[in-house]
Amino acid sequence: MPDLTAKKKRPVWYNLSPLNLPVPGLVSIFHRVSGILLFLGLFESLLLLDLSLASERGFAQVGEWLRYPLVKVLVISSIWALLHHMCAGIRHLFLDVDVGTSLHAARRSAFAVFIASLALTASIAVRIW
Repeated sequence: MPDLTAKKKRPVWYNLSPLNLPVPGLVSIFHRVSGILLFLGLFESLLLLDLSLASERGFAQVGEWLRYPLVKVLVISSIWALLHHMCAGIRHLFLDVDVGTSLHAARRSAFAVFIASLALTASIAVRIW
């Protein structure tokens, strides 16, 4: 019987830091994160919509909640999640039909997704704040 303790292998350390990922990899990760945020925020959004449509008092209460800075930050982050998920989804649709699959084009489109989603979010955030 072989001695298993004599040849114990040391664990391998994998560097999974997202800082080492290329931009298309970061876009892919943020696409998944924004999808999760949209799914989780859907329930709260529907609850607020239901409350605002139930009565005049409920509408006023939702309006009061939306004046708090923390709620505004949550709304703006939800808007970013929606816009980033939409822009990255359009990019993925183009990649599915072999448009922009070269390395240079994929990197440019990934940068474009980040810039477009942040610019659109900033333009909406200015109006909200």
